[in-house]
Amino acid sequence: MLTLQRLAARRDARRGALLAAPAVLWTVACFLLPSALIALWSFFTRDGATLVTTPSLDNYRRIVDQEAFARATLNSLETTLVVTVVSVLLAYPLAYVIAYRVAPRWQRLVLMLAVLPFWTSYVVRAYAWLLVLAPDGVVNRTLLSLGAVQQPLELAFTPMATVIGFVHFFVMLCLLTIYASLVRIDPKLVLAAADLGASSWQAFLRVTLPLSAPGVAAGAFLTFVIAIGDYVTPQILGGNTDLLLPQTILLQIQRRGDIPMASALSMVMMVCVTLAYLALARWLTARKA
Repeated sequence: MLTLQRLAARRDARRGALLAAPAVLWTVACFLLPSALIALWSFFTRDGATLVTTPSLDNYRRIVDQEAFARATLNSLETTLVVTVVSVLLAYPLAYVIAYRVAPRWQRLVLMLAVLPFWTSYVVRAYAWLLVLAPDGVVNRTLLSLGAVQQPLELAFTPMATVIGFVHFFVMLCLLTIYASLVRIDPKLVLAAADLGASSWQAFLRVTLPLSAPGVAAGAFLTFVIAIGDYVTPQILGGNTDLLLPQTILLQIQRRGDIPMASALSMVMMVCVTLAYLALARWLTARKA
């Protein structure tokens, strides 16, 4: 009997390995191997037109010592954190209204209308915001016609324009994750809090907000990961004044042909994403403990 159980367990293990093999191979070929190559190249250096393959930390020292690289890293972190916070703060009330104030039969329609920006090309959205924020765009024309300003405001090609373009996209992403958490909350829990004497605000702080925290965390993490590696929006809306990491990486490749430095900057970006993931995982684990 024990032998039959072992044979069945081995057969199930082999079947599971075969089923998982395509996903494992895809992950190795498209993620682990490229990441390992980037990490390896980050320890090489360039001496003029010569590639020096002797491992060293010179590229990472330059990132710390040279103001342009350090500033690009700080700009990316600052912009990404601002976008993440603003997107969550705007998405949560919208998700709350859809989940609890809109009739269930209309919620799908409202959600579909809310995520309409996803149906538009990413580049088209960025250029649309450029037309809105340009010196002769909709915003400046409106302000000039109302007499609110005497000269057009510098809105386009600024860090604020980059943040606006990002938020327009990521609010919808956070909306979906937060809404998914809110609709899974049992309404009886809020009623129970009210029966125990909690006001509506206290019930929200003690019941709804903590139970919806996983959705908030998921939306914030997705926003952080996508925003910190995005090149299109900063390039179109932010211009070349305050460069972010993706722009700096591409400049190293296109203008200087410095693949090792671009690899080192890419590793810095991946480290930032990894630290964000570890912080999120630790926070979620602490909540469940």
